[in-house]
Amino acid sequence: MTDFWTASGFHLLTRDADNHLAVTPDFLRAYLLRPEMRPPEEACDAERTLHAALLDDPARVVPAPLLDAIADADARENFQVWLAFRDRLLAAGTLEGCYIRLFREGARGVPGLFIDQLVHAILRGILDETPSGLRARAGELFFREQTVSVEDGRVRVADAETVETMAASGGFGSLGRLVVEAGTTPRSVELDILDETNHPLYWGRDGRHDTVLDITFAAAGLDALARVLEAWVGHFLGVTVRIQPVQTIRDDRWVWHVGLDSAASAILNDLYNGVEVGEERLARILALFRLDFADPAAMRPDLADRPVYLGLAMTEARRLTLKPQNLLVNLPLASVA
Repeated sequence: MTDFWTASGFHLLTRDADNHLAVTPDFLRAYLLRPEMRPPEEACDAERTLHAALLDDPARVVPAPLLDAIADADARENFQVWLAFRDRLLAAGTLEGCYIRLFREGARGVPGLFIDQLVHAILRGILDETPSGLRARAGELFFREQTVSVEDGRVRVADAETVETMAASGGFGSLGRLVVEAGTTPRSVELDILDETNHPLYWGRDGRHDTVLDITFAAAGLDALARVLEAWVGHFLGVTVRIQPVQTIRDDRWVWHVGLDSAASAILNDLYNGVEVGEERLARILALFRLDFADPAAMRPDLADRPVYLGLAMTEARRLTLKPQNLLVNLPLASVA
């Protein structure tokens, strides 16, 4: 299998003794090379000097006067935000350590883009050498918003940004946009739906985000998502869990649940508390899972041997934004990892 998700920066990282991804100067430099961080032609000398100094030593201390000397307010703010995030990375030492601290101690001031980039790189490491294009595609749900299609009983998700781009241009780039602007409806472009037979299609086009994942109950795509969720928990928390899709929650002793996104959290909370949930909201639930700990001793003693139910739901606008941190900070662990 060839490399994948090169944009994650995984190739710039090293692993520590715990198999976590250690922060490196090259990984930090990658942020400085992004277009929004590069000084434009009209940048002042102070901005250019600071950028060059950080490229030389991304971990260097930057005194406040150096930042204050930057003339452009937006550029100054960009540096301030990045430096604060860099300091979090350096203090944690690993991407995993930084990520878990963000949600245990507070992520205020950290752009969502930076958090998604952390997930991108961490999950690339978790899925290293996976032969399954389905699992890699399922992993995209962890850091890229999806558009949901529910038709003829099938639940399918496609990359929201890709769908929006194709909707604007008919899938033909600038030529398609010209056609749309001329008032002509371009030929629709269909994305490939991955399954257990054609999933190798994913390799080589992983950076295009142009494949569809079927997460209908009993579909291979939903099973792939369950396996990635298991690996995510095991990597961070050091516990083995089994996650299986279920069609409904029929449990008189339902004691714990975790919504994998905001919409699912709200619906599951209402169901658990006996609040009436209308058919329209119930229909937004895309998938349910049952999570069991391989070792009941890893759970809170009062909940040992009881399943944890997980939910995945779309918004009213048919968007899915999975929040993988929910699975790390909301499980009923016997002790915090």
